[in-house]
Amino acid sequence: MFNPLEHFNDMTRALMANIQRASFPPLNELTVEQARRAYSASVGAMEGGREHLPRVEDFLIPGPAGLMRARLWAPEARTAHSPLLPVMLWMHGGGFVVGGIDTSEAMCRSVVAQSGVAVVALEYRLAPEHKYPAALDDCFGALQWLANHGHTLGLTGSRLAVGGDSAGGNLAASTALMARDAGIPLALQALFYPSVQSSMQTESFKRYSQGTLLTAELMRWFEINARVKDEPIDWRREPIKADHHGVAPAWIGLAECDALYDEGQMYAQKLRDAGVPAEVRVWPGVLHDFINMKRFIPEAAQAHTALAQALSQALGTAPRA
Repeated sequence: MFNPLEHFNDMTRALMANIQRASFPPLNELTVEQARRAYSASVGAMEGGREHLPRVEDFLIPGPAGLMRARLWAPEARTAHSPLLPVMLWMHGGGFVVGGIDTSEAMCRSVVAQSGVAVVALEYRLAPEHKYPAALDDCFGALQWLANHGHTLGLTGSRLAVGGDSAGGNLAASTALMARDAGIPLALQALFYPSVQSSMQTESFKRYSQGTLLTAELMRWFEINARVKDEPIDWRREPIKADHHGVAPAWIGLAECDALYDEGQMYAQKLRDAGVPAEVRVWPGVLHDFINMKRFIPEAAQAHTALAQALSQALGTAPRA
């Protein structure tokens, strides 16, 4: 019988042992509000220190259903003579049900500090109050706003990227496809272990959907909450089924011991088959959501640096130490 613990590296194994000893109930056994609080507390306990940045600004973006909260992190203070900064729109993970700006704060700050690229994170609408594709509509609306009005915040609409992790990776991938169709040029789509399909059980799903943090039961709970019952699934929820010709180049970061590992590799291959450059980085022995576990998992900091370097290269900034 396959045992995920045997494939974790030492730090991941120790973290999982501590979590199991604490006997926290899984998110799918909680109410939605309890799950949101629990996930936020978990990330807060594991994210590690937050980089100091000279500019952090909360603001509102007009969206398809009203004003949306967003947060900007920038590598330098804004002055009257500051050049416009390239920017990545970041979509947080959480199964379309949990998570928010705060649960991506540490990672976004780290990437900004090392890349010279500004990052804007969006508080998109969550399910079950707002079923999919409400979140995607919000994300694409935010990208359109950045392209047309980002200059009001000192950001350039001509040097854009999108990024996200897990469900946020789904949103980023689908937003990139919508940007292509709308004629909005993107330099990069940066995807950490993206959820790009929901109808096929891959080998990594079979191996790592039990005994880890992202279990089959939790993924099922996310899907039940996120989608309208019996509504057909289209390419927006499963971007792996889309036509990928002409979409932005991709950088994909994966955790080896993750139920979503195979579909991340499959998505990269689908992009390559369409002539789209797709770089894949794999961190051995780590699990889903590791980028938010810098306090315990050293590979999290490595992943932040790798993403920062990919952004610097794609958007033409000088990487920072």
